[in-house]
Amino acid sequence: MSDRSKPGRRALRAMCALTGAALVLAGCTTNTEETGPAVSKVQVDKVTEIADQLPDKIKQSGKLVIGVNVPYQPNEYKDASGKIVGFDVDLMDAVTSVLGIKAEYVESAFEKIIPAIQAGTYDVGMSSITDSKEREQQVDFTTYFSAGIQWAQQTGKPIDPNNACGKKVAVQATTVEHTDEVPAKSAKCVAEGKPAIDIKPFDEQSAATNALVLGQVDAMSADSPVTAYAIKQSNGKIETAGPVFDSAPYGWAVPKGSPLAKVLQAAVNHLIKNGQYKQITENWGVQDGAITESVINGAVS
Repeated sequence: MSDRSKPGRRALRAMCALTGAALVLAGCTTNTEETGPAVSKVQVDKVTEIADQLPDKIKQSGKLVIGVNVPYQPNEYKDASGKIVGFDVDLMDAVTSVLGIKAEYVESAFEKIIPAIQAGTYDVGMSSITDSKEREQQVDFTTYFSAGIQWAQQTGKPIDPNNACGKKVAVQATTVEHTDEVPAKSAKCVAEGKPAIDIKPFDEQSAATNALVLGQVDAMSADSPVTAYAIKQSNGKIETAGPVFDSAPYGWAVPKGSPLAKVLQAAVNHLIKNGQYKQITENWGVQDGAITESVINGAVS
Protein backbone atom coordinates (compact mmCIF):
# COMPACT_ATOMS: atom_id res chain seq x y z
CA MET A 1 0.00 0.00 0.00
CA SER A 2 2.89 2.36 -0.56
CA ASP A 3 1.95 5.84 -1.69
CA ARG A 4 3.37 5.19 -5.13
CA SER A 5 1.78 1.74 -5.32
CA LYS A 6 -1.86 2.68 -5.20
CA PRO A 7 -3.57 5.11 -7.59
CA GLY A 8 -3.80 8.52 -5.93
CA ARG A 9 -1.02 7.87 -3.43
CA ARG A 10 2.30 9.60 -3.81
CA ALA A 11 5.77 8.09 -3.45
CA LEU A 12 7.55 8.47 -0.18
CA ARG A 13 10.84 10.29 -0.49
CA ALA A 14 14.11 9.37 1.16
CA MET A 15 13.86 8.18 4.73
CA CYS A 16 17.29 8.99 6.00
CA ALA A 17 19.51 7.22 8.48
CA LEU A 18 18.10 6.44 11.91
CA THR A 19 20.75 5.84 14.51
CA GLY A 20 21.23 5.65 18.27
CA ALA A 21 19.06 7.51 20.74
CA ALA A 22 18.10 10.11 18.15
CA LEU A 23 17.52 9.96 14.46
CA VAL A 24 20.29 11.38 12.34
CA LEU A 25 19.14 12.87 9.07
CA ALA A 26 21.70 11.85 6.49
CA GLY A 27 21.80 11.45 2.74
CA CYS A 28 18.53 13.32 2.13
CA THR A 29 19.79 15.01 -0.98
CA THR A 30 21.30 11.89 -2.48
CA ASN A 31 18.54 9.42 -1.57
CA THR A 32 21.00 7.08 0.10
CA GLU A 33 21.17 5.65 3.57
CA GLU A 34 24.14 4.64 5.64
CA THR A 35 22.35 2.08 7.74
CA GLY A 36 20.73 -1.25 7.01
CA PRO A 37 20.46 -4.66 8.63
CA ALA A 38 23.38 -5.47 10.88
CA VAL A 39 23.23 -9.12 9.81
CA SER A 40 24.54 -10.79 6.68
CA LYS A 41 22.27 -11.58 3.76
CA VAL A 42 20.61 -14.99 3.83
CA GLN A 43 22.53 -17.55 1.80
CA VAL A 44 20.19 -19.42 -0.54
CA ASP A 45 20.83 -22.53 -2.65
CA LYS A 46 19.57 -23.25 -6.16
CA VAL A 47 16.54 -25.53 -6.44
CA THR A 48 16.87 -27.29 -9.79
CA GLU A 49 13.26 -28.43 -10.10
CA ILE A 50 12.08 -24.81 -9.78
CA ALA A 51 14.88 -23.34 -11.92
CA ASP A 52 14.03 -25.78 -14.72
CA GLN A 53 10.62 -24.09 -15.08
CA LEU A 54 12.15 -20.75 -16.14
CA PRO A 55 11.32 -19.48 -19.63
CA ASP A 56 14.10 -20.37 -22.10
CA LYS A 57 14.99 -16.72 -22.74
CA ILE A 58 15.78 -16.14 -19.06
CA LYS A 59 17.61 -19.46 -18.73
CA GLN A 60 19.84 -18.52 -21.64
CA SER A 61 20.55 -14.99 -20.42
CA GLY A 62 21.15 -16.19 -16.85
CA LYS A 63 19.52 -13.09 -15.40
CA LEU A 64 16.28 -11.31 -14.57
CA VAL A 65 16.08 -7.69 -15.70
CA ILE A 66 14.14 -5.91 -12.97
CA GLY A 67 12.71 -2.40 -13.17
CA VAL A 68 12.79 -0.62 -9.81
CA ASN A 69 12.04 2.88 -8.55
CA VAL A 70 13.92 4.34 -5.58
CA PRO A 71 13.90 5.53 -2.86
CA TYR A 72 11.34 3.76 -0.68
CA GLN A 73 13.03 2.64 2.53
CA PRO A 74 13.27 -0.07 3.63
CA ASN A 75 12.04 -1.83 0.52
CA GLU A 76 14.26 -0.34 -2.17
CA TYR A 77 16.75 2.51 -1.92
CA LYS A 78 20.40 3.33 -2.60
CA ASP A 79 23.08 2.82 0.02
CA ALA A 80 25.98 5.24 0.51
CA SER A 81 27.84 3.68 -2.41
CA GLY A 82 24.87 4.10 -4.76
CA LYS A 83 23.97 0.41 -4.82
CA ILE A 84 20.25 -0.45 -4.84
CA VAL A 85 19.48 -2.34 -1.62
CA GLY A 86 16.52 -3.08 0.64
CA PHE A 87 14.05 -5.71 1.76
CA ASP A 88 12.65 -6.19 -1.75
CA VAL A 89 16.18 -6.53 -3.08
CA ASP A 90 17.22 -9.13 -0.51
CA LEU A 91 14.09 -11.15 -1.18
CA MET A 92 14.48 -10.98 -4.95
CA ASP A 93 18.16 -11.90 -4.63
CA ALA A 94 17.06 -14.96 -2.63
CA VAL A 95 14.50 -15.84 -5.31
CA THR A 96 17.05 -15.55 -8.12
CA SER A 97 19.43 -17.71 -6.07
CA VAL A 98 16.72 -20.39 -5.94
CA LEU A 99 16.48 -20.04 -9.72
CA GLY A 100 20.24 -20.13 -10.24
CA ILE A 101 20.34 -16.79 -12.05
CA LYS A 102 21.35 -13.19 -11.31
CA ALA A 103 19.13 -10.17 -10.64
CA GLU A 104 19.93 -7.07 -12.71
CA TYR A 105 18.28 -4.00 -11.20
CA VAL A 106 17.51 -1.10 -13.53
CA GLU A 107 16.38 2.19 -12.03
CA SER A 108 13.17 3.53 -13.54
CA ALA A 109 10.47 6.12 -12.99
CA PHE A 110 7.67 4.35 -11.15
CA GLU A 111 4.98 5.14 -13.72
CA LYS A 112 7.13 3.69 -16.52
CA ILE A 113 7.65 0.26 -14.96
CA ILE A 114 4.41 -1.45 -16.01
CA PRO A 115 4.52 -0.08 -19.59
CA ALA A 116 8.15 -1.26 -19.83
CA ILE A 117 7.11 -4.75 -18.71
CA GLN A 118 4.36 -4.79 -21.32
CA ALA A 119 6.94 -3.74 -23.93
CA GLY A 120 9.36 -6.46 -22.85
CA THR A 121 12.03 -4.04 -21.60
CA TYR A 122 11.99 -5.55 -18.11
CA ASP A 123 11.26 -9.12 -17.07
CA VAL A 124 9.90 -8.04 -13.68
CA GLY A 125 8.69 -4.87 -12.00
CA MET A 126 9.72 -4.67 -8.35
CA SER A 127 8.87 -1.46 -6.56
CA SER A 128 6.47 -2.03 -3.65
CA ILE A 129 3.67 -2.25 -6.20
CA THR A 130 0.23 -2.91 -4.76
CA ASP A 131 -1.48 -5.77 -6.59
CA SER A 132 -4.78 -4.16 -7.61
CA LYS A 133 -7.65 -5.34 -9.79
CA GLU A 134 -6.97 -2.40 -12.10
CA ARG A 135 -3.31 -3.29 -12.56
CA GLU A 136 -4.14 -6.95 -13.10
CA GLN A 137 -5.72 -5.88 -16.39
CA GLN A 138 -2.24 -4.86 -17.55
CA VAL A 139 0.16 -7.33 -15.92
CA ASP A 140 0.19 -10.39 -13.70
CA PHE A 141 1.44 -10.27 -10.12
CA THR A 142 3.28 -12.71 -7.88
CA THR A 143 2.50 -11.62 -4.32
CA TYR A 144 5.26 -11.52 -1.71
CA PHE A 145 4.21 -9.17 1.12
CA SER A 146 1.20 -7.53 2.77
CA ALA A 147 1.32 -3.80 3.52
CA GLY A 148 -1.11 -1.41 5.12
CA ILE A 149 -1.09 1.61 7.43
CA GLN A 150 0.63 1.41 10.82
CA TRP A 151 0.73 3.96 13.63
CA ALA A 152 3.65 4.33 16.04
CA GLN A 153 3.96 5.88 19.49
CA GLN A 154 6.74 6.64 21.94
CA THR A 155 7.56 3.50 23.89
CA GLY A 156 5.34 3.18 26.93
CA LYS A 157 3.09 6.11 25.98
CA PRO A 158 -0.01 4.48 24.48
CA ILE A 159 -2.02 6.14 21.72
CA ASP A 160 -5.23 4.70 20.26
CA PRO A 161 -5.28 5.42 16.49
CA ASN A 162 -9.07 5.31 16.61
CA ASN A 163 -9.27 7.83 19.45
CA ALA A 164 -6.38 10.26 18.99
CA CYS A 165 -8.56 13.34 19.36
CA GLY A 166 -6.51 16.37 20.44
CA LYS A 167 -3.21 14.53 19.92
CA LYS A 168 -0.33 15.62 17.70
CA VAL A 169 0.18 13.11 14.87
CA ALA A 170 3.09 13.27 12.42
CA VAL A 171 2.69 12.24 8.78
CA GLN A 172 4.66 12.69 5.61
CA ALA A 173 3.17 15.50 3.54
CA THR A 174 0.89 14.51 0.63
CA THR A 175 0.74 10.82 1.56
CA VAL A 176 -2.63 9.12 1.99
CA GLU A 177 -2.07 9.32 5.74
CA HIS A 178 -1.89 13.12 5.38
CA THR A 179 -4.64 13.62 2.81
CA ASP A 180 -7.17 10.96 3.79
CA GLU A 181 -6.57 8.62 6.72
CA VAL A 182 -5.71 10.96 9.62
CA PRO A 183 -8.05 13.78 8.43
CA ALA A 184 -10.93 11.28 8.40
CA LYS A 185 -10.12 10.28 11.97
CA SER A 186 -9.92 13.95 12.93
CA ALA A 187 -13.28 14.71 11.31
CA LYS A 188 -14.83 11.90 13.34
CA CYS A 189 -13.43 13.47 16.51
CA VAL A 190 -14.99 16.82 15.65
CA ALA A 191 -18.31 15.19 14.75
CA GLU A 192 -18.35 13.62 18.21
CA GLY A 193 -17.68 16.97 19.89
CA LYS A 194 -14.05 16.14 20.66
CA PRO A 195 -10.89 18.13 19.75
CA ALA A 196 -9.53 17.67 16.24
CA ILE A 197 -6.29 15.77 15.71
CA ASP A 198 -3.37 18.18 15.38
CA ILE A 199 -1.88 16.86 12.12
CA LYS A 200 1.83 17.64 11.70
CA PRO A 201 3.01 17.11 8.10
CA PHE A 202 6.72 16.75 7.27
CA ASP A 203 8.38 16.79 3.88
CA GLU A 204 10.42 13.67 4.72
CA GLN A 205 9.28 10.53 6.53
CA SER A 206 12.53 10.59 8.49
CA ALA A 207 11.60 13.99 9.92
CA ALA A 208 8.17 12.71 10.96
CA THR A 209 9.81 9.77 12.71
CA ASN A 210 12.38 12.05 14.33
CA ALA A 211 9.61 14.24 15.73
CA LEU A 212 8.06 11.20 17.41
CA VAL A 213 11.36 9.95 18.81
CA LEU A 214 12.04 13.38 20.31
CA GLY A 215 8.54 13.66 21.78
CA GLN A 216 7.51 16.59 19.60
CA VAL A 217 4.39 14.66 18.56
CA ASP A 218 2.32 11.95 20.24
CA ALA A 219 2.19 9.51 17.32
CA MET A 220 2.89 9.05 13.63
CA SER A 221 1.09 7.29 10.81
CA ALA A 222 2.84 5.76 7.80
CA ASP A 223 2.79 2.72 5.53
CA SER A 224 3.37 -0.42 7.59
CA PRO A 225 6.83 -1.45 6.29
CA VAL A 226 8.06 2.12 6.67
CA THR A 227 6.82 2.28 10.26
CA ALA A 228 8.23 -1.16 11.05
CA TYR A 229 11.65 -0.18 9.73
CA ALA A 230 11.60 3.11 11.65
CA ILE A 231 10.82 1.22 14.85
CA LYS A 232 13.63 -1.27 14.21
CA GLN A 233 16.09 1.58 13.66
CA SER A 234 14.96 3.70 16.64
CA ASN A 235 16.85 1.79 19.32
CA GLY A 236 13.68 1.11 21.31
CA LYS A 237 12.47 4.71 21.36
CA ILE A 238 9.21 4.04 19.49
CA GLU A 239 6.79 1.12 19.13
CA THR A 240 3.63 0.19 17.25
CA ALA A 241 0.32 1.76 18.23
CA GLY A 242 -2.50 -0.57 17.29
CA PRO A 243 -2.58 -3.11 14.45
CA VAL A 244 -1.88 -2.70 10.74
CA PHE A 245 -5.06 -1.78 8.84
CA ASP A 246 -6.19 -1.30 5.22
CA SER A 247 -3.79 -4.05 4.15
CA ALA A 248 -3.23 -5.12 0.53
CA PRO A 249 -0.63 -7.33 -1.17
CA TYR A 250 2.58 -6.15 -2.79
CA GLY A 251 3.35 -8.05 -5.98
CA TRP A 252 6.11 -8.45 -8.55
CA ALA A 253 4.71 -7.54 -11.95
CA VAL A 254 5.34 -9.68 -15.05
CA PRO A 255 3.76 -9.70 -18.54
CA LYS A 256 0.19 -11.02 -18.74
CA GLY A 257 0.18 -14.77 -19.19
CA SER A 258 3.91 -15.13 -18.59
CA PRO A 259 4.98 -18.46 -17.04
CA LEU A 260 7.47 -16.43 -15.01
CA ALA A 261 4.72 -15.54 -12.51
CA LYS A 262 4.37 -19.16 -11.39
CA VAL A 263 8.14 -19.68 -11.28
CA LEU A 264 8.54 -16.66 -8.98
CA GLN A 265 5.62 -17.94 -6.91
CA ALA A 266 7.24 -21.36 -6.51
CA ALA A 267 10.52 -19.75 -5.44
CA VAL A 268 8.83 -17.51 -2.85
CA ASN A 269 6.82 -20.41 -1.45
CA HIS A 270 10.02 -22.47 -1.22
CA LEU A 271 11.63 -19.68 0.83
CA ILE A 272 8.51 -19.43 3.02
CA LYS A 273 8.53 -23.16 3.74
CA ASN A 274 12.23 -23.36 4.62
CA GLY A 275 12.12 -20.28 6.88
CA GLN A 276 14.47 -18.09 4.83
CA TYR A 277 11.65 -15.74 3.82
CA LYS A 278 10.87 -15.17 7.50
CA GLN A 279 14.55 -14.46 8.22
CA ILE A 280 14.72 -11.86 5.43
CA THR A 281 11.63 -10.05 6.74
CA GLU A 282 13.07 -10.08 10.27
CA ASN A 283 16.41 -8.74 9.05
CA TRP A 284 14.56 -5.63 7.88
CA GLY A 285 12.06 -5.44 10.75
CA VAL A 286 9.07 -5.92 8.43
CA GLN A 287 7.95 -9.36 9.61
CA ASP A 288 4.46 -8.12 10.49
CA GLY A 289 3.76 -7.96 6.75
CA ALA A 290 5.04 -11.47 6.05
CA ILE A 291 2.70 -13.71 4.08
CA THR A 292 2.19 -17.46 4.52
CA GLU A 293 1.73 -18.22 0.82
CA SER A 294 2.49 -16.43 -2.45
CA VAL A 295 -0.35 -16.33 -4.98
CA ILE A 296 -0.85 -15.12 -8.52
CA ASN A 297 -3.04 -12.02 -8.80
CA GLY A 298 -4.16 -11.69 -5.19
CA ALA A 299 -5.72 -8.23 -5.40
CA VAL A 300 -8.34 -7.39 -2.81
CA SER A 301 -9.64 -4.31 -4.65
